[in-house]
Amino acid sequence: MIRKLVRQMLAAQIFSALTVSLCLLIDSVMISRFLGEQAIAAYGLANPLLLMIGAIGTLLAGGIQVVCSKALGRSSQEEANAGYSSALAVAGGVSLLFMLLALIFSSFFATVMGAGRSGVLFEQTRDYLAGFSIGAPGSVGALVLVPFLQMAGQSNLLIVAVLAMTVTDVALDLVNALVLHWGMFGMGLASALSYYAAMAVAAVYFCSKKCIFRFSRKGIRKDTIADLFRSGIPAGVNMLASVILVYVMNQLLKAMPTAVHGGAVAAYTVIMSIGNAANCITTGIGGVSLTLNGIFYHEEDKSAMRETVKLLCCRGILLGFVMGALLLVLAPQLIGIFIANEGEVRDMAILGLRLFGAGLIPCCINNALKYAYQASDRPGLTELISLAEGAVFPALAAFVLSRFLGTTGAWMAFAAGEILTLAALGVLIFRITGQKPWDETAVLLLKKDFGVSPEDMLEMDISSLEEVTEASEKAMEFCRSHGQDTRTANHIALCIEEMAANVIQYGFSRDVKDHHLSVLILDKPDQWVLRLRDDCAAFDPLQFVPKEADRGIGIRLVLAVADEVYYTYSMSLNNLVFKMPK
Repeated sequence: MIRKLVRQMLAAQIFSALTVSLCLLIDSVMISRFLGEQAIAAYGLANPLLLMIGAIGTLLAGGIQVVCSKALGRSSQEEANAGYSSALAVAGGVSLLFMLLALIFSSFFATVMGAGRSGVLFEQTRDYLAGFSIGAPGSVGALVLVPFLQMAGQSNLLIVAVLAMTVTDVALDLVNALVLHWGMFGMGLASALSYYAAMAVAAVYFCSKKCIFRFSRKGIRKDTIADLFRSGIPAGVNMLASVILVYVMNQLLKAMPTAVHGGAVAAYTVIMSIGNAANCITTGIGGVSLTLNGIFYHEEDKSAMRETVKLLCCRGILLGFVMGALLLVLAPQLIGIFIANEGEVRDMAILGLRLFGAGLIPCCINNALKYAYQASDRPGLTELISLAEGAVFPALAAFVLSRFLGTTGAWMAFAAGEILTLAALGVLIFRITGQKPWDETAVLLLKKDFGVSPEDMLEMDISSLEEVTEASEKAMEFCRSHGQDTRTANHIALCIEEMAANVIQYGFSRDVKDHHLSVLILDKPDQWVLRLRDDCAAFDPLQFVPKEADRGIGIRLVLAVADEVYYTYSMSLNNLVFKMPK
């Protein structure tokens, strides 16, 4: 089931990672085609502030993934609803404040970004900042709603929202360039309105009765807000590192001899516009790692964490290789979309894009690991890795290599930063564990006493009614072999027999799809934990009250024998947890 879950989530996460980069990519193409190289340089200078807007949404989205993963791992829908209510309230307030500040002080920000105090470059940078900042609430809102759509299993709606955003942005950019002629302000405004289009599509689900999250004013809690920010700091640090690097690279490239009319800055802007879109695979891997490992960590499922990270690293190597090869081969065509005229700027951008692709494989592995560390309550290590790979190592590499190789050395910064980070991480794992960095038991850096030992855990996959009986008998034997009395062992076996049979009979038969049902039994010091997880249609047995008195007897019975029962529906999975004291 984990393999299937990783495959489904990764596809949706990669697609959703385009919510920010896609509009920026489209703007890059439109600006370079209709407004020229100086305009694309102005767009590049505005990028750090645009990334700051994204950093707010990314910080909250990261906090949501951690907070709600904990809640779902503990099977607490109330905590998940509190995270939903608090996140929406904070996102609305902070993004509106940011929008007002950016509009009022757009000239000041343009100067700080290096556009000077007057002239065409200054005016274009200022105008784009003003237009784009109008969409701050939409941009932040789109990022914040993505993890909730993922947890609700609404991947298809997420795809529709991204498509709506893309079509809106392209259409409005063309209207601005061919009809309105509002210049850079119009380009920024087009992106702003496209984010609102994406939010309007997402609202179809969040305003419906089908939404598994419930917003309430009582759900807006100070402690939850604090937890969101605290948990989102690593994601915020990651975005902040990107802001720092873009600013440093802009200043470094402006000082180079090839920076006539902002040529090097324009080339770098185009490279990063395409590179950010290519990085959707690394962002997707990080998002899946954070969400799944967060749930498994709080379920104390060590084997599931190991399998998740292994799968993500393997898929990251494959996806990174494919994407890197595409950038290597198609670099002239991709750059040609932005820069049509032959010349030094185009040649620089083609080389830079090819070198960028070399860093995708190590970046995928770094993301799989660093977000697994955050999910397992090591946020400080995640922040350290983010700073190293996002700012410190690439900035140092660009500074040193550019002294000898010029712009070519600067283009090598991304790959160098990722490779150095992965090497440093390998050394750290070896120092802490004394084992090889690629060892499955060492790479997660989990404490030795974490989770339940393999001999105190029973995992089973069920696909038929015959296997339900076998699973029930295995559960009985497992409990008795661990010293449990017959009464409790019978209760656990009964829960499996009744609930698994219901899933097979009523869940598996609803459609022709292949479905999965997994059963996990944990022998903990003070209690037994039984978890059933299936990928059928949502069904909450705690709310199931049949009209006929002779129906639902089995469900009533198993709910009565358990000390605690929790149900959550997340990532298109039913999760039912029984807890029984010893």
